[in-house]
Amino acid sequence: MKAIRTYIIAAAAAVAFTSNAQEAARSAYFLDGYSYRHMLNPALGNDNNYVSIPALGNVGLGMASNVGVNTFLYKTAPGSQYSLTTFMSPTVDAATFLNKLGERSRITADVNLTVLSAGFKAWKGYNTVTIGVRTDIGASLPKDLFRFMKLGQTGDDTRYSFKNLALRADAMAEIAFGHSRNILPGLEAGAKLKFLLGIGGVSAKIDRMDVRMSGEQWLVNAKGSVDIAAGSGLYLPTKQEAGVEYDNADQADLIEWGDMEYNNFGLSGFGMAIDLGATYDLPALPGLQLSAALTDIGFISYSHAVRGATSDVSWTFDGFSDVAFDKNQPGYQDNKLSEQIDNLWDDLEDVVNFHRTASDGSFSRMLGTTLRLGAEYKMPFYQKLTGAFLFSTRMAGVSSWTEGRFYANVKPTGWFDASVNYGAGTFGSSFGWMINFHPRGFNFFIGSDHQFFKVTPQFLPVGRASAQLNIGFNVTY
Repeated sequence: MKAIRTYIIAAAAAVAFTSNAQEAARSAYFLDGYSYRHMLNPALGNDNNYVSIPALGNVGLGMASNVGVNTFLYKTAPGSQYSLTTFMSPTVDAATFLNKLGERSRITADVNLTVLSAGFKAWKGYNTVTIGVRTDIGASLPKDLFRFMKLGQTGDDTRYSFKNLALRADAMAEIAFGHSRNILPGLEAGAKLKFLLGIGGVSAKIDRMDVRMSGEQWLVNAKGSVDIAAGSGLYLPTKQEAGVEYDNADQADLIEWGDMEYNNFGLSGFGMAIDLGATYDLPALPGLQLSAALTDIGFISYSHAVRGATSDVSWTFDGFSDVAFDKNQPGYQDNKLSEQIDNLWDDLEDVVNFHRTASDGSFSRMLGTTLRLGAEYKMPFYQKLTGAFLFSTRMAGVSSWTEGRFYANVKPTGWFDASVNYGAGTFGSSFGWMINFHPRGFNFFIGSDHQFFKVTPQFLPVGRASAQLNIGFNVTY
């Protein structure tokens, strides 16, 4: 059960607190002078050429989840020596905790650091070159898992069934080349080619875990798989190599996660992707521009991977026997209650641990593709004010999300524009904003897609863990 507890706590922490820096701020999608609109739609060029300040051109920090700190932490009763307790405390009402959860507790994070980027007019269009590092992260935990943790056995025959506990993460370097141009009156089209160098990837999934608890016994059955790639330096010793002996030879290849070592750096994969986009000024309705984009259509393929799976076996617990409560009893150290409980956890750990099936395998998967559909309309009473809507959906398994966002954008001069917007989707509702300065000479922007108003002393959002800040400085010419 140590493995179960570690998996749950780590995943729950990731769900609540993982950082999320998006590829570019969605709040700036309709701002003409924002240098990085091409990351959201490759057809969106720029009036000015630009060169980013290395590592400072586009920096984002944030997080996104459908749960937060106040989902898992609660104030203690007056007089307690501690100010907070977890949802597992008997003082926390089960219904209060469970009602805060959806059917799945989810996290998705797209961390993207632009190391160097440039945009310039040439070849009858606008061109971009970008070098960066990105990570795509997703985790999903079913509500029944937390119900099991909180309620445990509730009757003579209590059953739980968890499906698709999943964690996915990819880290890669990216080199991208983009080009956009006007191909028909009012129609702008763009494309971007990306080369991806895999730094590391993880895909872990518990396909099924069935738990049956009765007065006579507990029965647990689990099945899952894992793929890990982190370059040729990855070394995962077996429990046997770590000095733990087993009577059953089939258990000799159990992975000992705590002893994982990484001896040297090395790329672990390669991939490619394309972005496609277009904008169209509708002749029948002057002032209305429609836009569409598909980004990250591609794959990443890993080598030097460790592949593993859980055995489709059952574990039965018939209760504790010969429990020793008196220190003077013979065999007290082996039979005391705390020792038997530890042995119980160890047995459960063996049920859900992954067995190594290949030490130098390979695996491939598609990237998370994002679809964006936008519409922007210039107000007839004031052409420098626009109203807009952007629909975004990411198709990436456990990293999938959908959002709709309404905008009010003001563009009073040729060197300044700003946006306020409101979105709703998979991770709840959020207020966003962006201010963007882009005179000839520099482009400075700062804004947020997810604003928060109440934080803990550690500056973590108290409610849904959705917060984001995007800032950048670039030289324009």
